[in-house]
Amino acid sequence: MLPVWRMIWNTQEEDSALPERNAPFRAQVATLFEAHFERLYRYMNRLSGEPDLATDLVQEAFVKLYQRGTLPDEPEAWLISVAMNLFRNEKGKRSRRLRLLTPERGAQSLGDPPSSPEEEAMSEDSRRGVRAALERLSERDQQMLLLHGEGYRYREIALALRMNEASVGTLLARARRAFREAYEELTSAP
Repeated sequence: MLPVWRMIWNTQEEDSALPERNAPFRAQVATLFEAHFERLYRYMNRLSGEPDLATDLVQEAFVKLYQRGTLPDEPEAWLISVAMNLFRNEKGKRSRRLRLLTPERGAQSLGDPPSSPEEEAMSEDSRRGVRAALERLSERDQQMLLLHGEGYRYREIALALRMNEASVGTLLARARRAFREAYEELTSAP
């Protein structure tokens, strides 16, 4: 991921997490990329469950930022919002495609073979349980939990999800409780 980006933009790494406002725009975007790509990637990977898709979505969000030509007031929140919108669009496209496929063809096209049977067996049940519990939650609750799990602050979550910052703590506590209940229900069922 990072080498491709560096080849495209031909920039050097900078230590700052936030770009200097009087730096050239290209350098500002490169600084943001270096500082925020990995965390945004992990969030989108957890949201989608597909590492390749997450990579594509995050890279496309940064491309859209570059095409925009100026930095928004809150670039990290803007990137989150754009990546989530891209994910929603992709999810809709995939849903439409799957409805057109026969069950046999759809099943054949899913996933790559596991890296090792032992590794897959150990974590597959846990991953399925977490994913199933997350899917029982509202989209907003899923996004809040995943963003918070990636270390985003309440302010960033509020901006990305267009909500009042003062209500993030309460809503996050409710989302955690709903997740815990859904997970326990799923794992205690025979």
